[in-house]
Order: sequence, then C-alpha cells, then structure tokens
Amino acid sequence: MKTVASFEICYTRFLDENGELADEPLPELAHDTTTLISLYRLMVLTRTFDTKAIALQRTGQLGTYPSTLGQEAVGAGVGSAMLAKDILVPTYREQAAQLAHGLSMTEILLYWGGDERGSDFQGPREDFPVCVPIAGQACHAVGAATAFKLRGDDRVAVCMCGDGGTSKGDFYEAINLAGVWNLPVVFVVANNQWAISVPRSAQSASQTLAQKAIAAGFEGEQVDGNDVIAVRWATERALEKARGGGGPTLVEAITYRMQDHTTADDASRYRSDEELSQHWKQDPIARTRDYLAASGAWSKEDEEQLKSECTEHVQAAVDEYLATPLPAPEAMFDYLYAELPASLVEQRDAAIAAGDDGHV
Repeated sequence: MKTVASFEICYTRFLDENGELADEPLPELAHDTTTLISLYRLMVLTRTFDTKAIALQRTGQLGTYPSTLGQEAVGAGVGSAMLAKDILVPTYREQAAQLAHGLSMTEILLYWGGDERGSDFQGPREDFPVCVPIAGQACHAVGAATAFKLRGDDRVAVCMCGDGGTSKGDFYEAINLAGVWNLPVVFVVANNQWAISVPRSAQSASQTLAQKAIAAGFEGEQVDGNDVIAVRWATERALEKARGGGGPTLVEAITYRMQDHTTADDASRYRSDEELSQHWKQDPIARTRDYLAASGAWSKEDEEQLKSECTEHVQAAVDEYLATPLPAPEAMFDYLYAELPASLVEQRDAAIAAGDDGHV
C-alpha cells in the first residue's frame, strides 16, 4: 500500500478575541489603521442597520428578516476586498458585503419589505439578488464565472453561503464544475455553526468544510471569521489567484450566528444561553475596536461620533424606504416572462381591476 495523495487545511487568525495580534508573520493590513478603521466603521454600520431592521419587522414595517449579528467581519472582509467589476452572488445574510460592494441600505430594506425594486441595484448593477433557496446561488456564480472565462474578462464571481449550504447538491455540482473548468470564482462559507436549528455537528462528518474543495480539485482554507483582518487577507489572496488564472478557492470563515435564524425563528428552542454567552466573547466588532484603541487609532470620542453617524445614516435610509410609494399590484407579473402565459394575463388583469376598485 502506498499513499497516492495527501492534503492539509490551513487555519489563519491574525487578531484574537482579546484584540491582540498573533506572533506569526502579519499582512500589511494588520498595521494599516486607516483601512482597519474603515472596516470597523462598516461593521458598526451593519450592526446598527441590523438592529433597526429587526425593529421594523417587529412593528410590521418589514418582512421576515435574517440578522447578521456576529457575522459582520465576514461580510466586511469579503465585500471590501472585491473590485467594483467583480460580482457578488450572495445568500440572505450578507448585508455587510452588499454595503461594502455598493448597495444602499434603502435597497436592502426594499427587498426585505417585499419590493422587487430593491433588487434593481443602482450601484453594482450586475451583482446577483439575494438567493433564499439554499445553495442555488453557487450554480449561478459558476455560470457567471464561466462567462467571464469565455469572454476573457478580468473579473471574479464571489459566492457566499452558509455552512448548511455546503450540504446541498447544488453546492457540490457548482464546486465540481468550478474545479474542472478552473473558473475565476471564490466560494466563501460563513460557518456560523447552525443551519437554522441543525448544528454543524449534525450537518456533515467532514472535519472541516474547507476540505470539500479538495474533492473538487482546488484549494480550501479556514480563517477566523470574527477576525476581519484574516477574512480580508484570505479573500484578497483568493481573488488575486482567480484573476490571474489560478482557478477557484473555498474560504471557510468560522463565525457564529448570535441572533435567531430569522425574525420567524426562536433560537432559544435549540441552543442554550450559555453557548450564546460564550460566543459573545468572540465578537468581531469588540475585538477590532479593542485593537484600534490599544493602537491609539481610536478613542471614546471617535466611538460616540461613529454611533451617532450610523444612527443618522440608518434612519435616513429608513425614512427613504418608508416614503417609497408601494408598487402597483400588477408589478408582480412584470418580470416573470418575456410574454405572459394566458393564465397569468388573466390574473394580472384581475389584480389591476381589483386595484381600480380600491380592493387592494
């Protein structure tokens, strides 16, 4: 018997839960306080937005909403590493990445308010809309990356999904093609330990989720998903490799979902307060703030000003969202087909008639 192949999965963390840097060789970003402050501001803005969105849902002004609490470093690190010409192919918990890549908070609110105009992005026009069906967006990302390669475009598709998504057939089909065709695509798995109520231990027997890339023939790695330096660093490397013809990468970002799965969920039914409390000690925002403060780059006055600015910006987006006139009832039919089937024409006409009668 002989060994015909061997593999390893590397784990990277630069900034620990105490806001202290590791002893290992550090990327330039670790000492670039200007960039780190911008990432910190984005994470705080995302959390402020998140809190407000939940309040809107609880008061009937927003639909079911998925909190990103505890995962801000993943989205901030990924979205900020992307170039404007790259495309984001997200799941439903990527608000930080969306904001970093140019979406407005108003657009995100419109989407979760049930208004499809929220997917008509005015900034990154070719970013994909939120994908709620689990892992379907992985196939979409591979399709876009295939187009980039065929056209010779210097662009990368960035697919984000959760740990549960890696157990779906769509995900395996996507990474298989990505490897075979050596596509310019980066898969980022936000491993927040829970697929709704199913714990990571019950989802997959793989020691890591990153190693699933090995079966598809390309590199997989783990990073501390609560360390925005590590996430940004790993994403930049993966993007550079893909852009240079080196093919795909899977980055597994270890983090934790510190809120319910969505506002329709009650996580207290399946996880303990003690578990949640332990993960608050890993808070990505607190560790970044502690590091910046210890470096002399951040003060209590800076923090108070940032909180005030974030509250103001979020409220302005909420006001714009609430002031947006509702779409006409028949708008739900406008983007389904080039030509509506007769059965749907009848339904659309009925919706118009009901609206004219004041019954909508």
